[in-house]
Amino acid sequence: MSHYSTKNRYSFLRRSILASMLIGLPLVAGVADASPLSLPNPLKFCAGPLGQLDVQGVASGMAFYQDNPQGLAGTLGAKRLGASITNGMVIIQKENGPIQFYIQAGAYSFPTLAASIPSITSTISNATVPPTTVQGNINDFGALPVAYLKIAPSSNYSVEIGKLPTLIGAEGGFTYQNINIERGLLWDMEPIISRGIQFNGSAGPLSASLAWTDGYYSNRYNVLSGLLSYAINGSNTVSIYGQGSLGKSRLSSNDVAYSPIGNESQIYGIEYEYSSGPWMIEPYFQYMHTPESLRLGIPHSFDNYGGSVLADYSFTNTISLGARAEYLHVGGPLGYGLNSIASSLTDLPADSHAWSITLTPTYQSGGFFARAELSYVTASAPAGRGFSGANGTNTNQLRGMVETGFMF
Repeated sequence: MSHYSTKNRYSFLRRSILASMLIGLPLVAGVADASPLSLPNPLKFCAGPLGQLDVQGVASGMAFYQDNPQGLAGTLGAKRLGASITNGMVIIQKENGPIQFYIQAGAYSFPTLAASIPSITSTISNATVPPTTVQGNINDFGALPVAYLKIAPSSNYSVEIGKLPTLIGAEGGFTYQNINIERGLLWDMEPIISRGIQFNGSAGPLSASLAWTDGYYSNRYNVLSGLLSYAINGSNTVSIYGQGSLGKSRLSSNDVAYSPIGNESQIYGIEYEYSSGPWMIEPYFQYMHTPESLRLGIPHSFDNYGGSVLADYSFTNTISLGARAEYLHVGGPLGYGLNSIASSLTDLPADSHAWSITLTPTYQSGGFFARAELSYVTASAPAGRGFSGANGTNTNQLRGMVETGFMF
């Protein structure tokens, strides 16, 4: 009897949340902001010999409902209903002079499609975790996720050294940097933050960056990544990016890194961005090749590839609607499934195909923002395998989220 009541209560909650979000979409679509969320102008103060510093911050939290939850019992990801902090960040930077710096400190969360929702403590604790845990569950960047020194002898050339945001992909690491609360399927294959050195240059419509780093935060500095962008005009930009190892990473399947196989892989992508008036449209395609590695338990090479379209439409200065549609093919040796090291960074099982759609209406006025999100992921997978549910064999997942907070 109690099981019957619990089941129907969850069913009622799901229907209620879906109904309210679907009804609210056209209403909020009358009122949302540009993509991504716009940080207000920074606070400025004089720091003596350091010169003028800019200070910004983000404080936000989210609540969610999901069917077919995944994750270890007792964790946030295993809940149907839950709440968590998404950002508790302070950003301090010096943006003028030949010696500059950027420091981003605090708490953060990386909610991602088709992956267990992480608690904020799991992303900043630097805790030791099994090496087969996928990217969404290992993000041991600590309470200082981004910090680098920047040497800028001219406005067209600079060098950055430290903990750097990745050059790979179209979505940022933190929720406030994106039009959607959750990051997408393709993002789940990409590095987030790497340690190393990066060279930046620009000439006319061309801009380029080249980085020598530890790739997927492996602490092995043998990964080269690059980004080349060409601004066709004020509204259209095309970019290509790539990353690959300069040699064997010397990692073994017993090493703890948030992606044990990432440094062995090569990843390439091309993206196009159109931005004019109220519209921002950004399609991109991404390909990843993982070679055979007996050390990492990968009996033969395999490929992941997919495409995504990100779009945002601003109805007013305070209201916008963001959307994302994706397809992802996950390769891998047969017999490898959920949480396998060979599933190549995603929670999706080997030899599967996944599709997703996400809608995110947003309201921002000054430093305050609020947004809702409805996402759905479905996958075709080998019999008996999946990515969601208590036993990990379900092949679809529906989520509803709200996120609100303040930026300064």
